[in-house]
Amino acid sequence: MSFEYPQDLRYLDSHEYVRLDGDIATIGISEFAVDQLGDIVFLELPEIGEAIAVGETFGTIESVKAVEELNSPVTGTVIERNDALIESPEQVADDPYGEGWFLKVRINDAAEIEDAMTADEYRALVEGE
Repeated sequence: MSFEYPQDLRYLDSHEYVRLDGDIATIGISEFAVDQLGDIVFLELPEIGEAIAVGETFGTIESVKAVEELNSPVTGTVIERNDALIESPEQVADDPYGEGWFLKVRINDAAEIEDAMTADEYRALVEGE
């Protein structure tokens, strides 16, 4: 299967992605991660107003195969969360880079995402190049 790796995103080795728009970061998980998880049955996300920190766990995603922690690529405050996914977590698989986002975070320091992988670096990691 061929996966998409949008060039405008940065990625963590734990498969979260971040899209930066000014000081707002949108966080989700990659198409590759969705494929590895299989059928997603549960998603736990922080509340609006909660602070999250780069490298720390902000929630969990559960599939029929595994429970995985979600790690933050940025430090900031949650300003929006995708409640539709909490009610119907399987929808993550339909559009992980679009409607399948998890959180929107007002970030403290945009330079943090420089530590995350580019699309090409992430592709090389997951495709074992």
